[in-house]
Parts: sequence; C-alpha cells; structure tokens
Amino acid sequence: MAKNSLLEIKRSLEPHVGQKIMLRANGGRRKTIERSGILEETYPSVFIVKLDQEQQSFKRVSYSYADILTESVEVTVCNDEGEMRITIQQ
Repeated sequence: MAKNSLLEIKRSLEPHVGQKIMLRANGGRRKTIERSGILEETYPSVFIVKLDQEQQSFKRVSYSYADILTESVEVTVCNDEGEMRITIQQ
C-alpha cells in the first residue's frame, strides 16, 4: 500500500519538473522551513529542488517521496504569475 502511495506522489510531481515550487519542511523543534525554487528532477526515490540563490546558502536540496507521505514536507506548485496552483500531499 505505501509503495503505491509513493509512486502516486512521484507521478504527481513529474509533470511539474522545471516549474517553480514552494517547500514547507519540518525543521525540528517546532521550526518550519519555507523555501522556494525550481523542481529540477525526479528520481525513483527522491526529487531535487534547485533553490533560489538570493534566499538560501545551499544550491540544491533533495527530499524523498516518503517525506511528503509522512507530512514532513509540503510541496506547492506555483503558476507563471507566482500564484499558488496545486499542493502535492498524500
């Protein structure tokens, strides 16, 4: 059951490769980290996000699909005008 859920999350992210996304991640100890960037690539177990340079010290971050499944990470896809379009979650 969980493997199918992870595959569904991967399939829902694949059409948005190359688009701007917003990430909201659990940073631990009641901290929430919000980042924005471009969904660069999807792999069988992880997806890569190229972060906006002016906001972050890291160039790229990766998260697993299990992070979305366990609600550790929330992904929101933005449209061309910068408005929120869709939230990827399980």
